[in-house]
Amino acid sequence: MHGNHEVFLSRIQMGLGFYYLILCILNWSAALMAWRSGIRPLFKLGGLTVSNLALWMLLGAWFLILAPIAMMGSPPELPEAVKHLINSLSGPVTLTVGSLAGMAFLFLFRNWWTKPAVAWVLLNLAMFGMGLAVTDANFFEIVGKPDNVPIVGLVFLLGFFTWVATYRAVINDDRRRQGLPPMEKVDDEKVLVWPDLVYTEMICMVAVTALMLVWALALPAPLEEPASSVKTPNPSKAPWYFLGLQEMLVYYDPWYAGVVLPSIVVFGLMAIPFLDFNKGGNGYYTIEERKFSYIVFQIGFFELWIVLIILGTFLRGPNWNFFGPFEYWDAHKVLAQNNVDLSQYFWGGLLERGMPKAPAGSSAGTEILYILWRESPGIILTLGYLLLLPPIMAVTVFRSFYAKMGLVRYMLMANLLLLMASLPLKMVLRWTVNLKYIISIPEYFLNF
Repeated sequence: MHGNHEVFLSRIQMGLGFYYLILCILNWSAALMAWRSGIRPLFKLGGLTVSNLALWMLLGAWFLILAPIAMMGSPPELPEAVKHLINSLSGPVTLTVGSLAGMAFLFLFRNWWTKPAVAWVLLNLAMFGMGLAVTDANFFEIVGKPDNVPIVGLVFLLGFFTWVATYRAVINDDRRRQGLPPMEKVDDEKVLVWPDLVYTEMICMVAVTALMLVWALALPAPLEEPASSVKTPNPSKAPWYFLGLQEMLVYYDPWYAGVVLPSIVVFGLMAIPFLDFNKGGNGYYTIEERKFSYIVFQIGFFELWIVLIILGTFLRGPNWNFFGPFEYWDAHKVLAQNNVDLSQYFWGGLLERGMPKAPAGSSAGTEILYILWRESPGIILTLGYLLLLPPIMAVTVFRSFYAKMGLVRYMLMANLLLLMASLPLKMVLRWTVNLKYIISIPEYFLNF
């Protein structure tokens, strides 16, 4: 963002100061809860035992010190070197592969990060990092848009509820190993709709109404000028819940990304009750009893939907170019992209010859045969992916699945999984080797 940095800080100094005050109150509230529920040692520091009460008090005091500093216009900021490093490391491939690696880490070490003390420290780090990041004008310009503020909140809420579900699943899995019933079975006391449920709903309604009032007063409505056919926004983005779909349109034709893929998602969700042969884990949180379902859901929901929404919201700028989190959205940024079809790679790059083309005046049947010959590398690759991989998986990694599901149900599940995996594969191939289409038949608008 162009402009004076001190002027920008003067715009956000009071809000940032109150932000740190809220973090202080949250930590001291956690300290109060720790004091009332029981003080527990967390770790030792040079022979001194640090308890949860002491750590929450210290974190609260730290944010209390930062609050007036931020209000005076001198908040702590990220060093420019760190911003440049983050921008240089940012990219679609990094985001996709990194999020997959992050999910694998969270899955393997779920017993560690679901501990309340660890999760609270991680939340503090995330909130403190957000406080540092918003002092950058370019970062604030994106996350501070009235349209994007609720998405930032949704990301934090998503992290919170993911932690709650995983935390309860870890507890239930531990109890199962000890031969104990799940927590939901122990805490199954039934309550009346009136007054228990109605009171709870009323309190939530009042709280949400108050939040919406504060929100409406603090943030201006994201209204724009009247639409004009000769002046379109750049970038022109769909609503946040469709940004994943808009991102898919970068890699596939509209008929596939906008119709076929969403239909496959709906069909796959409808097919789950008929494909699921595991009767364990019904009615309570668990991971160990449903590892396969858990992993598939996490990848499908987070990797193929949430990551695409984050990518489209915060990292896609003018001309749908990719920008780092601290990078200025320059509308004049030009990136040369020479996307190439697989058939061009094969005939021109590998065989160093021209693409097969029907002689002039050929019949429609001859033209179709030439097109199939031209696209034969992609067709063979696609058929091999969808028809050969399932039997190979049936005798290797999914041997037990095939035995329990039978041929039809197994083939349906395997092809749904392969179609799901085709999206990140195609995205990474586009970003790394500029692969445009695996099968490209523009004569009949059939590109894949």
